[in-house]
Amino acid sequence: MSTPLHPNFIERLIEIAQAAGKEIMVVYQGDITTWTKKDDSPLTEADLRADRLIRAALADAYPDIPVLSEEFDSGLDQSIQRFFLVDPLDGTKEFLKRSNEFTVNIALIDAGRPIAGIVAAPALNTLYFASNDLGAWRRDNQGDTRLQVTNYQEGQTLRIIGSQSHATAEMDEWLKKLSVPYNFYAAGSSLKFCRVAEGAADIYPRFGLTSQWDTAAGQCIVEAAGGSVITLDRTALRYGLDRPVLNPHFIACGAGFADHCFRP
Repeated sequence: MSTPLHPNFIERLIEIAQAAGKEIMVVYQGDITTWTKKDDSPLTEADLRADRLIRAALADAYPDIPVLSEEFDSGLDQSIQRFFLVDPLDGTKEFLKRSNEFTVNIALIDAGRPIAGIVAAPALNTLYFASNDLGAWRRDNQGDTRLQVTNYQEGQTLRIIGSQSHATAEMDEWLKKLSVPYNFYAAGSSLKFCRVAEGAADIYPRFGLTSQWDTAAGQCIVEAAGGSVITLDRTALRYGLDRPVLNPHFIACGAGFADHCFRP
């Protein structure tokens, strides 16, 4: 059982994510310079500016909790059980397309589980947040709204959400094998998790490559909203400095949908 978080903990993470979002939007509204990383994925000034801000702010606010960020090789001790996982700009391809569907992801990991998560979508003026003792919420111009996943109803048409930029043959095969009707929707970045958490989608299957920092915050939000994020062996997706950076394939879903995911 993880130690309950201080009531101000989530609000401080929200402030940090929002500040990073402002840095990103400065770049987004101007000319965007890109580089290519070793894995052929794009990197922009926005990634780097957001990364510097987040790491500095977390170090100042929580100096005893180390940070693993996509854009910074920290060389952390693999035995550490409690740490932040950060993707300063998730959905760089969407950012470059100016689709607005990119996010800032910050998660707190404790003993393999994401126990707090922030997903900020600065171009949409929307932010999602959750913790294991607070529940899951959306914050936008209308205020804060409690999130709840959809419960499966017999005979319903499934609402399946997937990647805009990372389609795979495995995904196509999985869809072909479904024996129930479905509609497919595309979305970018970790917003796919958030769509499941707020009940706007039922299932998010991911058969392409993702890294720990891509999924931890979104998983926290789905789980806190009553859903699950499970690997293909039907165990919860887990995190750790002693684990591979790349995740196994997984499925995020609302309540009662798992049987349709694994027995299509």
